Amino acid sequence: MDLVEVNPMAKPPVCKIMDYGKFKYEEKKKASEAKKKQVVVHLKEVKLRPKTEEHDYEFKVRNIKRFLEEGNKAKVTIVFRGREITHKELGSAILDDVNKDLKDVAMVEQAPRMEGRQMFMILAPNPKVAQRAREQARQQAEAAAKAEAAGKKAGGPQEGGKVDGGKQEARPAGKPEVEAAPAVAPPQGEPAPEASAVSGVK
Repeated sequence: MDLVEVNPMAKPPVCKIMDYGKFKYEEKKKASEAKKKQVVVHLKEVKLRPKTEEHDYEFKVRNIKRFLEEGNKAKVTIVFRGREITHKELGSAILDDVNKDLKDVAMVEQAPRMEGRQMFMILAPNPKVAQRAREQARQQAEAAAKAEAAGKKAGGPQEGGKVDGGKQEARPAGKPEVEAAPAVAPPQGEPAPEASAVSGVK
């Protein structure tokens, strides 16, 4: 047993007598369980052009909405080519349209700004959507943990095959395990073959 300081900030510090190796193992296990339940937020980038057609625009907006509903963030980028850079207002108008179309699930985390020949803004899921995504992630983690536990339980050591309920038929005392074949009388005029020894099965 070890004397372990569990709360050094308390006055006086709190110590416990425990098995330090077991304590570290349990702490590591708790951290692993907490990590499984965490929602990992990714930043997904979607690129548009000032001349993006309406069908492509709608398709990409649907993708952005799906990213946000999964709890991720979205970076919407307008790429300018050639003399398109002289019409920055077109890029601003597209970003405003994206913001309006996604106002029910998104909020602007970073306002539109220029970076080289690109204009971008970052959208994040609103609190209601983010909470729903966390709940879904927690349920999926719990379902995965239950499935893993069930798989470990079902995958235990299995008993080997048994013949007749695991009972072996008793042999009469003195009877060999393998019986020799009956001797065959040789034809007349030929010498009798030598008898070959039959070894028992090990």
